[in-house]
Parts: sequence; C-alpha cells; structure tokens
Amino acid sequence: MGIPVNQFGIPQYPHDDARRLFVLACAIDLLERPTPSALDDLTGIDRTIIDEAVQKLCEQYGMTIHKFGDAYRIESWGDILNKDGVQKIMRPAA
Repeated sequence: MGIPVNQFGIPQYPHDDARRLFVLACAIDLLERPTPSALDDLTGIDRTIIDEAVQKLCEQYGMTIHKFGDAYRIESWGDILNKDGVQKIMRPAA
C-alpha cells in the first residue's frame, strides 16, 4: 500500500515516521516564508507541533534551523542529512 498524498502531492507519512520530519525540512527550504501556518497548509503537519519537530531535526539530525519572527530558515543541513536525498522524500515514487 502506498503512502497517501495531500492536495499538493506531499506524502502524508505516519506521525512516528522520520520521513515526516524530512518533509518538514524540505518545506522550510522550499517556501519563501515558512511560518507554522504555511508549513501546516503545505505539509499537513499540525502547526502546533512544528516547533517541536524543528527541534527534533536540530537535535537528532544536526540541522541548524533558526526562527526569525514566525518564519524558519535553514542555516545548515548538518553532517547527517543530504539535502538532495532528503528532497526526494517530497516526491513519492511514481
């Protein structure tokens, strides 16, 4: 059974799936103004857990993500994650 996608074609991975965090990282990188509301709209990840998910990306995967006002910016993908590889998570296999 395949992973469902939302109206924007973004995979909707289960809540305990690490790929869900990777989708969030890609969305932060993709959006011009990645606020919790914009990230929720694009990814389907509830805006109330965005801060916690960003913290997990930083702690568990070594990313450096800053919040300026209510918008996030990726400073570094760290040593663990490969940006190009992670971006493939946003495009489910055809």
